[in-house]
Amino acid sequence: MAGLVLAAGGSSRLGRPKQLLPYRGATLLDAVLRTARACGFDQLVVALGGAAGEVRSAVDLGGADVVVNEGFGAGCSSSIAVAMRGVDARCDVLVLLLGDQPGVRPETVRALLAGRGDAPLAVCAYDDGRGHPLAFGREVLGELARLHGDKAVWKLLDRRGGEVAEVRVGGRLPLDVDTWDDYRAVVAAAAP
Repeated sequence: MAGLVLAAGGSSRLGRPKQLLPYRGATLLDAVLRTARACGFDQLVVALGGAAGEVRSAVDLGGADVVVNEGFGAGCSSSIAVAMRGVDARCDVLVLLLGDQPGVRPETVRALLAGRGDAPLAVCAYDDGRGHPLAFGREVLGELARLHGDKAVWKLLDRRGGEVAEVRVGGRLPLDVDTWDDYRAVVAAAAP
């Protein structure tokens, strides 16, 4: 089982690398990686792109296989395609996590995997909609590696709708960070 953390974005709307924004005594990406490590994946892959050098210097990437997407401006699907080259060929299940979504918890990943059954694709069903993390079985990994374009993962889920397990996890969709307002909301949600 592999975990893939997408953290290659260029943070164009923020004007600085969102991976490095302060969060709970570390960075946003550190928080996501702590969650990923707690999931017990056999392999953890992190896709970097924008500000890759700064991220390598500031974030604890220990235990992760790091891939760099030089074409990160082409969207998440380009990062997935690059990262899939680094995923172990023995991988049976891949869990996709967003590097700017620190509210995802290990329990959510465990619920997703338990509720997936034998479905080739699985998505979390929160109280307010579908969202990450997502899980993909071996039979879909080749297709995942060939994705391109905007919202390609969601289009894949739509195309293969009858094969997608929607796993109830409860609660609201964890916030991700694209704007300063998003970041303030993520920090506020994490406050004790």
